[in-house]
Amino acid sequence: MELAFADESQNFTFAYISDSHIQHIRGAKFVRNWDRGLIRAVAETNLLHPKPDFIMFGGDLAQLGSKPELDHGAEMLSALSGKVHHVMGEHDYYLDLGEYWSQLFGPHYYSFDHKGVHFVVLNSILTFDDWTFNRWPTAEQRMAEMAGLDNPNGSPFMVGDKQREWLRQDLEKVDKNTPLVVFSHSPLQKIYKGWNFWTEDAEPVQELLKPFAKVNVLYGHVHQIQYNQIGNISFHSVMATAWPWPYPASYAQAEQYLPKLTVPMNRADPFFERDATGWQFINMANGNVTYATRCTKTAAAKWPTTTKPSSRKTAPTSPTARAFHRRPTIEPKDHRHA
Repeated sequence: MELAFADESQNFTFAYISDSHIQHIRGAKFVRNWDRGLIRAVAETNLLHPKPDFIMFGGDLAQLGSKPELDHGAEMLSALSGKVHHVMGEHDYYLDLGEYWSQLFGPHYYSFDHKGVHFVVLNSILTFDDWTFNRWPTAEQRMAEMAGLDNPNGSPFMVGDKQREWLRQDLEKVDKNTPLVVFSHSPLQKIYKGWNFWTEDAEPVQELLKPFAKVNVLYGHVHQIQYNQIGNISFHSVMATAWPWPYPASYAQAEQYLPKLTVPMNRADPFFERDATGWQFINMANGNVTYATRCTKTAAAKWPTTTKPSSRKTAPTSPTARAFHRRPTIEPKDHRHA
């Protein structure tokens, strides 16, 4: 992702990897597909040119938040050649409420400045205290319930009063003309509650961001490309390295370690497990997903090369990825902010 300024010499890039869902089976055995997705993402990131100033991991490193999963994921991320920042995902959090994740990666929310841009990292996957502390007899069941897709026993995500007050105080110290980039795991908007593409207190968070001239919010969680604009706030999602959501009906009956399918999605190759995972190039100045690369065995045949714009020289390149132009869409269509 590129931060573009009037003076091109000030431009810089950062990389974003998200939603690896590393899943422990037993002993030293993990779900291979999810491992390979993260291994490939790390390798591609290390080959990016220009080299990103830092890397952000967008949450859901683990599937069920266990120590073996987080350790295994952290070991793979340690191969990245650059500074790595981390976002908390619900799959990392609801087993021990982020305790072991914090030992590995640090605080659940924080901010930092880099080359004239203010970056904020939020923990957007909190929920009501009663659901978190009183409803479930074991931490394992709490984690399993929040990890389920389309689960009526789940609970909507939120940033929460305490963290919003921290955000207010943090942003008070920042000039309103400073470019602002916010990282969350869930979208800081209300898209579709049934899949928890939702943050319950999205509007109060947006109110804190509105005074700034230019705001970009980046999030994972949804395992698909989304773009939205609400006033001065540009919202971008990123693809997952584990599985796309929704994904093909051909996987619906798979017994091993796949979430339950509820909605089919057309994809180029439903028999290739890496298809529809990948990366995209986001220009943070104009709020557009300029390039997107998804993994597919037949990408060269199915996705023609587009005419290269003048800014192509700044796009990240990789010998194993083919870039194509794509207008981002939001699925499902019954979202709140078209």
